[in-house]
Amino acid sequence: MTITTTFLMAVLAAYIWPFTRLASMLMTMIVIGSQSVPIMIRMFYAMALTAVIAPVLPKMPTTDLFSMAGFLITSQQVLIGITMGLISQMLVQAFIMAGQIISMQTSLGFASMVDPLNGESTPVIGQFYLMLGTLIFFAMDGHLTMIQMIAQSFITLPVSADGITISSMRSIADFVSVLFQTAVAFSLSATIALLLINFTFGVMTRAAPQLNIFSMGFAVTMIGGLFIMWASLSGFMDHFEMQWQRTQSLMCDVLALSCREP
Repeated sequence: MTITTTFLMAVLAAYIWPFTRLASMLMTMIVIGSQSVPIMIRMFYAMALTAVIAPVLPKMPTTDLFSMAGFLITSQQVLIGITMGLISQMLVQAFIMAGQIISMQTSLGFASMVDPLNGESTPVIGQFYLMLGTLIFFAMDGHLTMIQMIAQSFITLPVSADGITISSMRSIADFVSVLFQTAVAFSLSATIALLLINFTFGVMTRAAPQLNIFSMGFAVTMIGGLFIMWASLSGFMDHFEMQWQRTQSLMCDVLALSCREP
């Protein structure tokens, strides 16, 4: 049996292009793509998934892997994978933003720690919601759902120079407004409750000017904010599930999948 260069390039392309799409998603998706997970772990994970998925995928294009057309195809696979990862990042960024809104209202914004997702310093309340959302994401098998979607995308978005459409990119841009809506909706109850507390202190200041409202109000606002956070946790699951359904719908739209409504 004679093994030609064309045959070797075809075998290599059958694994390189699926690997590029899978690795791009894993490098940017929630938790797995964070700085807390070593790059080698993500790389081996992508290689293992490619070894399982590649043999059952449709036939790859006959384009030369190292040509300009092959470079364009590889770029499209990177774009598809990165887009999927960034959409998953938007899922938790909504709750991080909600935590930042609450922290500013409760005077807890000075308490900050390093965000493991982007390596920057963010309020602790936002990190608390991030860890809670991450646990729920894995408990709901969100990572497995994303892997299933990216595997099915090789049928709806086959490996070629054509990738994500303009309408899908517009849907991603519109999804940013949904992110802000979710953050405001989740933090609205806490914001209104803290506004009532501040309004009460304003009335007390007018009724008894001799009271030192600044020193007393700071502590009461912090304690009230912690209590309000505890009371609002009961609705976290509902907000997260609603946001996850929206995220899944966007992923299905981008990958041209006919997903069933959750």
